[in-house]
Amino acid sequence: MSAVPATGMCLRLLLLLALCSAGCSAAALSLSLRGSWRIRSGNGSLELPGKVPGCVHSALFQQRLIQDPYYRFNNLKYRWIALDNWTYSKKFEIPFDISKWQKVNLVFEGIDTVTEVLLNNVSIGKTDNMFRRYEQCSFSWDWGPSFPTQGIWKDVRIEAYDICHLDYFTFSPMYDNNIQEWNLKIDSSFHVVSSKPVLGQVVVSIPELQTQWTDSIELQHGKRTVKLFVKINKNITVKTWWPHGHGNQTGYNMTVLFKLDGGLSFERSAKVYFRTVELIEEPIEKSPGLSFYFKINGLPIFLKGSNWIPADSFQDRVTPALLRLLLQSAVDANMNTLRVWGGGIYEQDEFYEFCDELGIMVWQDFMFACALYPTDRDFLNSVRAEVTYQIRRLKSHPSIITWSGNNENEAALMMNWYNVQPSDLPTYINDYVTLYVKNIRKIVLTEDQTRPFITSSPTNGAKSIAEGWVSKNPYDTNFGDVHFYDYGSDCWNWKNFPKARFVSEYGYQSWPSFSTLEKVSSGEDWSYESKFSLHRQHHASGNYEMLQQATLHFKLPRSADQLRTFKDTLYLTQVMQAQCVKTETEFYRRSRSEIVDGKGQTMGALYWQLNDIWQAPSWSSLEYGGKWKMLHYFARHFFAPLLPVGFEDEDVFFIYGVSDLHSDCMVTLTVRVHTWSSLKPVCSETTKLFVMKAGESALLYKKPVPKLLNCNKCTRQSCVVTFYLSAGSQLLSPTNYHFLSSLKKAKGLHKANITLKDRPRNVAVQYRDCPVSSINS
Repeated sequence: MSAVPATGMCLRLLLLLALCSAGCSAAALSLSLRGSWRIRSGNGSLELPGKVPGCVHSALFQQRLIQDPYYRFNNLKYRWIALDNWTYSKKFEIPFDISKWQKVNLVFEGIDTVTEVLLNNVSIGKTDNMFRRYEQCSFSWDWGPSFPTQGIWKDVRIEAYDICHLDYFTFSPMYDNNIQEWNLKIDSSFHVVSSKPVLGQVVVSIPELQTQWTDSIELQHGKRTVKLFVKINKNITVKTWWPHGHGNQTGYNMTVLFKLDGGLSFERSAKVYFRTVELIEEPIEKSPGLSFYFKINGLPIFLKGSNWIPADSFQDRVTPALLRLLLQSAVDANMNTLRVWGGGIYEQDEFYEFCDELGIMVWQDFMFACALYPTDRDFLNSVRAEVTYQIRRLKSHPSIITWSGNNENEAALMMNWYNVQPSDLPTYINDYVTLYVKNIRKIVLTEDQTRPFITSSPTNGAKSIAEGWVSKNPYDTNFGDVHFYDYGSDCWNWKNFPKARFVSEYGYQSWPSFSTLEKVSSGEDWSYESKFSLHRQHHASGNYEMLQQATLHFKLPRSADQLRTFKDTLYLTQVMQAQCVKTETEFYRRSRSEIVDGKGQTMGALYWQLNDIWQAPSWSSLEYGGKWKMLHYFARHFFAPLLPVGFEDEDVFFIYGVSDLHSDCMVTLTVRVHTWSSLKPVCSETTKLFVMKAGESALLYKKPVPKLLNCNKCTRQSCVVTFYLSAGSQLLSPTNYHFLSSLKKAKGLHKANITLKDRPRNVAVQYRDCPVSSINS
């Protein structure tokens, strides 16, 4: 997704420290400074209590000095908050004598963003990077509001230590193909303040794998990294981590204990997962380009899922429970992949832990999006620190399968989004290569050898590299990944979609449900043409485009009751979105095994976007807070592991079978023709038993539409086709459908009489396992 970022105001952090004497016997002490702080506006006219972690907006709201920032037009009304300077202050006592410690650190895990830190009125540091860097979508995007937050958004503490301190601990499981065994690379960084060498022993233990490894270490003064290479017991079978739908997410408990001189010890516990990932770019028979797909544990996997954006403008609202709810919804819709988009934030640790547990693969962008960035020394130093920190923090997660340098910056540069003069283009290309290749890529290759690095998304991959890291046409469907949006063409016509190798963004807008919208609006807003509806829409012509797309196949709501019309219109935009994304996704899934006119072998479909940041029209399938839109219910079907896909070409009806299974499956296809006036089919035919090949798509059925309708006087307007895969009485796939005409032309439709009974939303429809299929872990 593309838009233009902006800049923010300044924050001051003032800490007043009082010392108190106390005995000390531990080798290290830590004092948390989270909790209650005081917040003051720039001119001192406003002072209030606030919580850390938190931000100014949240503090003002909690003190009832402002309304809900998301209510009506408050994103405009409260712009003054971001335009002011704010001071966070806290008075505290340290319950130990810091003069008796060799090293005392004041640690801020995350500050948003441009700040000066003072301790007892003495300036001790400045910041300009919240991850370290700006969260760009804080300044609005075409799906979100502008709330440039300020505050201490992560933990803060004082830590004191003698001898040495363990700064960070990270690890990477690695598979040696030559000798077919697993190893574990562990990096531990120490800050040694002792002037004498520190001797000790390290013990690595993974009981379930009957692996214990011991070695002696010697730490010299200064910053020192201990690199361990642990061989996993070859006599024990290691169970690998698999994406959702392909196997289990087996992990093993590991402890690493450092026992050092003077009775000093450090112990770290972690869950270790074993898996391999490869990005395959190789020639394809009968195609001019290269493949672009991922292998997990040696198996090609079709990536199916969506794109993740921040779950709220105010990160202190994003709880582990909310993250779990949203990620569980992705799994319940048969997704196996989320792309963490490069204009948001690096998510909190719990996000990646949940992805590990749920089997959600993560395409992780670095936080650069839709802009031409500088390459001055200070900025590059900041970027290098950011990238190094984030890789070390995240690389132990098996869910992350690739690093991507940025969102759409190769395309922005080479498609000239910002009207760069031709004479200046070489300078901008040089800056691009300097930032993403000579710095970010270099750090990735140094810090992490277990997953691929992609310079940008979209990109032509190997072709972009061959062209000097930027391709003349980054949207070439024969290479890499593409982003595709087309709101003007008929989304029911599959011929409008690109037969690309991998589609990492695509989608259509819809409005959230009225129950979500009414919480942040009032009665005067409940019209599609209201000022509120226009204000909430941040995509140019977005409201018009939704109605135009809906008009192609549906009758627009018309009622004397304005509220009824508004609710029905909101609903219709969700119907339109769901059907559009269904048609496009099914096209990509059925294209995985074929080459047509040199194009095809599509191996990924990630629609834009999974979740919402506020209550407004967007491309999401989950509304703000997690309520499912109609699209998400559709996704549960069109991402099913075994799926029949129907479409027309030149008055002929085709059905492809798509399988994500690991084994061949014996199935039959049943095709039925219904009239709109009855649930009973007027015609039905079932194929003979056939083999649905594992991990492939294949043509199963072909019939001219006139012959298909040659029953019970069916016409395109009076009948609809449904079809499903089964084995005996066992349903193996969703029952799919194909409309033979626009629904606004359908004849015989009856007014629906539906009774709704409560059912847990996260209960997914279960299809029986293929009788002869098995998933090997």
